[in-house]
Amino acid sequence: MTNHIAATRLTILLPAGRLPLAIMAKAHELAKKYQLEIYLSTMQNLRLMGIREEDLPLIRGELAALGAQFKGPGRFPVPRVCIGVRDCTMGVGDPERISALILDHFKGREKTKQKLKIAISGCTLSCSWAATSDIGIMATRKGFDLYVGGKGGPSPRVGRRILRDLDEQGVVAAVAELVEFHDAHTESKQRLVKLIDHPDFPYKEAV
Repeated sequence: MTNHIAATRLTILLPAGRLPLAIMAKAHELAKKYQLEIYLSTMQNLRLMGIREEDLPLIRGELAALGAQFKGPGRFPVPRVCIGVRDCTMGVGDPERISALILDHFKGREKTKQKLKIAISGCTLSCSWAATSDIGIMATRKGFDLYVGGKGGPSPRVGRRILRDLDEQGVVAAVAELVEFHDAHTESKQRLVKLIDHPDFPYKEAV
């Protein structure tokens, strides 16, 4: 039985929901060795649960040696994506590629203000919940539409569409501008929905 006394957890980031085989094998090995639980989060990350505080540095170190990166305060959010055009008959866009372009643009960024979620869908069905994320990118047959200010929770809200028919570079540029605006107007954790009516918000609703 997993021992939850004085225990913590470790979240391994999985860009585009992809779990490298080496990290999967190591997570399994560590879970058996330290009697941990493995949880696949709704944000497409892998979480090891029930880690004793004294074991955390060793576990983290073994995973880091394989290239694993970990969730932490100020880290740029990894977008949640659907499988997209490669493996879905409804897909018209490639969310994994857009996610990679966004993450590459922000690579090396020291700190991003919380709380910000990004989702990318390969079609308008929005299986990755793009329409209800702080920044949502939705593929259409004409390009990508961009939504802001969506959220879930007890009072869910569909985001406001601010841009239509973007190409890949247009998506990255718009996301960069939104992240910078969020950082500049956020003291602590703040959802983007609280900023979309700010007088200096850079985008109007796209009809």
